[in-house]
Amino acid sequence: MTMGESLCKLRACSFRQISFFIPMTKHRILFLCTGNSCRSQMAEGFARQSAAAGYTVASAGLNPRGYIHPRAIIVMQEAGIDIRSQNSKSFDASRIKNYDLVVTLCGDAEERCPALPPEVARTHWPLPDPAKATGSTEEVMGIFRRVRDEIGELVKRLFAELELQGK
Repeated sequence: MTMGESLCKLRACSFRQISFFIPMTKHRILFLCTGNSCRSQMAEGFARQSAAAGYTVASAGLNPRGYIHPRAIIVMQEAGIDIRSQNSKSFDASRIKNYDLVVTLCGDAEERCPALPPEVARTHWPLPDPAKATGSTEEVMGIFRRVRDEIGELVKRLFAELELQGK
């Protein structure tokens, strides 16, 4: 199965599998993945654009690459979001209590995410890594765009759910 095929299967089922009920009174969100170069950076970019006043959003990686993937920057610019000023950051488990919600965006981060304090909610978005895409430039960019669009929709739905819970 190609990454594109697995992404299509993911798209068809992702909203049924992902729970958005996240009881929170504060609004500090961390998007966590392995490299902090693609998915978590895109999620942070969408969240910064979508978040209402009072939200703090960040991203981090368990093994950060030290850069934002150039294709992630390009596809986010296509969506009108500039993530060039964001940085690839390392996850610091000692600071986890500074967040109210941790969103893992890959299986590795989900498995390796340390136990969270009870006051920190957690959800997982099982997204393929576009940086591992293979094929022609057009095919790879298509995968980056599909992952970007999926993340954008998930972030939008997350903030809609959090706003409903806050009312």
